[in-house]
Amino acid sequence: MTLVLGIDPGTATIGYSLVTELPNGDCEAIAFGTITTPKNTPPGDRLIVIYEGVRDIINQYHPDSAAVEKLFFASNVTTAISVGQARGVILLALAQSKLDIAEYSPNEVKLAVSGYGFADKRQMQEMVRILLRLDKIPKPDDAADALAIAITHLHTRRY
Repeated sequence: MTLVLGIDPGTATIGYSLVTELPNGDCEAIAFGTITTPKNTPPGDRLIVIYEGVRDIINQYHPDSAAVEKLFFASNVTTAISVGQARGVILLALAQSKLDIAEYSPNEVKLAVSGYGFADKRQMQEMVRILLRLDKIPKPDDAADALAIAITHLHTRRY
């Protein structure tokens, strides 16, 4: 079975998930959660927390591959730069672990999970719940997004 580490990058909260594909083609959530950095932490120290958090997850679960959401921003350049820095240390941790890395845009994730590239957050969360046969929508939102990213990778990697 293939175990995929899905990551939703951020600076204060980074969503992560570990999802596997079962022999019948269904997906199963093994674990999900967040890496958080304290609000008033200097930027460099936040990057260390993110890097070490990703490395800890890799060392604990030994995923076969990883999927990370591509950077998307509409107007806030400052936020985009800090999230880009976080993505950089995430990608470094993944590459140092010799994982195959795939990157997906938000619209690609929405299309793969819901069948509609412009699905709203609630639609996405409900589809993640259904696809993973969970009792309730996963929380927090960042972890649900990371689950969607891992599902996307499992659904598209064979193509």
